[in-house]
Amino acid sequence: MERDERPPSGGGGGGGSAGFLEPPAALPPPPRNGFCQDELAELDPSTISVPDDRAEQRTCLICGDRATGLHYGIISCEGCKGFFKRSICNKRVYRCSRDKNCVMSRKQRNRCQYCRLLKCLQMGMNRKAIREDGMPGGRNKSIGPVQISEEEIERIMSGQEFEEEANHWSNHGDSDHSSPGNRASESNQPSPGSTLSSRSVELNGFVAFRDQYVGMSVPPHYQYIPHLFSYPAHSPLLPPQARSLDPQSYSLIHQLVSAEDLEPLGTPMLIEDGYAVTQAELFALLCRLADELLFRQIAWIKKLPFFCELSIKDYTCLLSSTWQELILLSSLTVYSKQIFGELADVTAKYSPSDEELHRFSDEGMEVIERLIYLYHKFHQLKVSNEEYACMKAINFLNQDIRGLSSASQLEQLNKRYWYICQDFTEYKYTHQPNRFPDLMMCLPEIRYIAGKMVNVPLEQLPLLFKVVLHSCKTSVGKE
Repeated sequence: MERDERPPSGGGGGGGSAGFLEPPAALPPPPRNGFCQDELAELDPSTISVPDDRAEQRTCLICGDRATGLHYGIISCEGCKGFFKRSICNKRVYRCSRDKNCVMSRKQRNRCQYCRLLKCLQMGMNRKAIREDGMPGGRNKSIGPVQISEEEIERIMSGQEFEEEANHWSNHGDSDHSSPGNRASESNQPSPGSTLSSRSVELNGFVAFRDQYVGMSVPPHYQYIPHLFSYPAHSPLLPPQARSLDPQSYSLIHQLVSAEDLEPLGTPMLIEDGYAVTQAELFALLCRLADELLFRQIAWIKKLPFFCELSIKDYTCLLSSTWQELILLSSLTVYSKQIFGELADVTAKYSPSDEELHRFSDEGMEVIERLIYLYHKFHQLKVSNEEYACMKAINFLNQDIRGLSSASQLEQLNKRYWYICQDFTEYKYTHQPNRFPDLMMCLPEIRYIAGKMVNVPLEQLPLLFKVVLHSCKTSVGKE
């Protein structure tokens, strides 16, 4: 099938976007008429669309100070992040001497702790993402903001919920009351509700939780309960103990890796020495790459071990909402040598005009900065194929996407692969205790970049990728 490879005309990008899907996170979009309808027949590609309202605020939603990232589900500053964590971990109950409506700003946020915690909860900070042991790093870095009722907020503010939790767990054994069975409601990101830390879990109290998962009516190859449930609690100061990987973990990870097409990309990216690449030619190449990467995601879906357990409608919804993120993740990991090697060599032969440089948007600059940061993060971690396959499944199995008919089943699958990934990383990288949370923290960053890419004009993408690839390749070459 022929593809329309004409780049968007000059201007604000509006004229060129009509024939394209919204841009993927790491590569620009393939033309709408460039999809192979035979490949997409089962997934109804005409329904693949992307919301355009995913831009996030860059100031703290609590006090307006400069935000440092996604903390406990929302964009916030370090001060409010630490305050919320201390308040929840220490089960503090505050009092307001005024009318419980104090102004929250950078200068006034310390004047009333009650109103500060109240606003944290109202804006969606997720208390179930806080580690029970108080150590750095949340249970589940990919949890999004939660919306809870006024009654539940009042129970927290009054300390009633802390008392109820204490009474409940004193009657049911000592265990992590933020286990995946207690899912945070209305979260915006795919997650297992809250992470079960294998380093702070007691065996007592897990019988009911284990039986809940063992008794689920799912196919036999999903009956997975990682042996991390039986880990004894031990001090992080103790040397890591030798352990083995659960056989069922290995089997499911092997199935995920087998579903991946890890062969080099087939899109030609070699070019003659001395040839000057034009904007149109680079844009066309990027479109072909995005086309091939999307085809690979569709083929991957059909090979998933749980493919027959979900409807085509649900797969279409999932792919519509996550395809940019899947392409970005694969470009930064399993295909990174080609993307940051061969493609970087092509972009080096493209010289943008002065007009392109002057018109480059602030949105594009932020995407550049974040892509470079994420590349170095993945380069530092050296993500294995097994970890990549698990991260991809976790990101794809987003039970909070609208229009799904099997949200509860997706939630169970999401939790399962979350635990499998944790089990594998703690087995394979014994001396890197922070590796699993570091990997999971990359997922919300990928989602954020994917949302920001929607706002970058299409004609600016060639320059954007030239800058990112050149910067990453140069910095790595100096190491």
